[in-house]
Amino acid sequence: MTLGEAEYDYDLLVIGSGPGGQKAAISAAKLGKRVCVVERRDMVGGVSAHTGTIPSKTLREAVLYLTGLSMREVYGQSYRVKQDITIHDLMARTQHVIGREIEVVRAQLLRNHVELIIGTGRFLDPHTVGIEGGGERRQVTAANIVIATGTRPARPPQVEFDDGRVIDSDGILSLERIPESMVVVGAGVIGIEYASMFAALGSRVTVVERRPRMLDFCDPEVVESLKFHLRDLSVTFRFGEDVEKVEVGRNGTVTTLASGKRIPAQTVMYSAGRQGVTDRLGLEKAGLSADDRGRISVDGQYRTDVPHIFAVGDVIGFPALAATSMEQGRLASLHAFGEPANELRAIQPFGIYTIPEISFCGRTEEELTGESVPYEVGVSRYRELARGQIEGDSYGMLKLLVSPSTRQLLGVHVFGTGAADLVHVGQAVMGCGGTVDYLVDTVFNFPTLSEAYKVAALDATNKLRALDRFDM
Repeated sequence: MTLGEAEYDYDLLVIGSGPGGQKAAISAAKLGKRVCVVERRDMVGGVSAHTGTIPSKTLREAVLYLTGLSMREVYGQSYRVKQDITIHDLMARTQHVIGREIEVVRAQLLRNHVELIIGTGRFLDPHTVGIEGGGERRQVTAANIVIATGTRPARPPQVEFDDGRVIDSDGILSLERIPESMVVVGAGVIGIEYASMFAALGSRVTVVERRPRMLDFCDPEVVESLKFHLRDLSVTFRFGEDVEKVEVGRNGTVTTLASGKRIPAQTVMYSAGRQGVTDRLGLEKAGLSADDRGRISVDGQYRTDVPHIFAVGDVIGFPALAATSMEQGRLASLHAFGEPANELRAIQPFGIYTIPEISFCGRTEEELTGESVPYEVGVSRYRELARGQIEGDSYGMLKLLVSPSTRQLLGVHVFGTGAADLVHVGQAVMGCGGTVDYLVDTVFNFPTLSEAYKVAALDATNKLRALDRFDM
């Protein structure tokens, strides 16, 4: 390709093969561009495939199956598929899925004629990347470059991690046994997901969080329901507490809080956020820089301060979800080559894979109240649904927030079995400007959990009808 006077090896070079990098590369290849992806040999598929989304969600499914937790409503509280669950039982399924996912990524790149260059990339100048791997060094040039290097767990400097007793979320996959007790420092998404998994396995879990509440971007009623179920699994919460120190001994650890409380446990897991993997990229050679969390700033088209260099995925910060990273990669690629592209829709779903799981899109009651926006609530509980009884889920719920004036959906919040799948029905209705009446007049398969939408919609419209009668 000729750009001005310059001749480049590739039209697009992507650093990183996670969800964002994959979709950026494939999108450019579909346009007939010459594309390469630079990735380390042991990280094809990115953090998502190796230590993040794929293994953690597979681990969750293994926990749910082997513990029989989701079927105890039907078969009794002592029901288990396997009595003595080992870390090998959990990792066998996890490693199988990771292996298959890596194969899928490789096949997709190969099928789309994207060259996979194995090694570690580093900028030499704004258009040149040096690659080192397998004992070899080479340089490649590209007209456009996408940075999709992802993140790694942030490690506070005062904490001595030993990858055995004191670990981060990556260290979960290297545990030799299921701990009898665990302290989880940080009640963010990753911390609470792993806290719920190990609690389901029978570990005594204590969650320490410096803030007064957890998951404060979620619906408070849903979060309270999750806390109730986690406490039922013997999880202890310590909110408004700072960790002063962690001491490691032969028999485990003792976590000392600033308030003076001391918590003994076999293992301590820190979930202190994520750090962008940018420290070895040589950003300064490209005319770029990162913030103290290793994140790179971009504009609405995912361009960095250097117009032909883009960044996508977790490395640019919020929302740092695999699903949004994929779209960011695709859009960045289209923008790089001047192709027409719609922006990401404002209504984005969030899925939190705790046990039970949470998913939502749109506004929360707190947000609407804070902005003085009127709304009505429609609720359906799984115990009212035939499918809820079949699934053994008597605690799940679906909540709709509805505008009294336009009758449009303002928010959808789901808690329980299949939440991350169910939310997409509400997302589609909201995205198309549909109203609660559409859900009332729609026939849903029976018996399904999707029927919860009709029940919640009827609940909301009955409340709206009562208001209309009063106004008359």
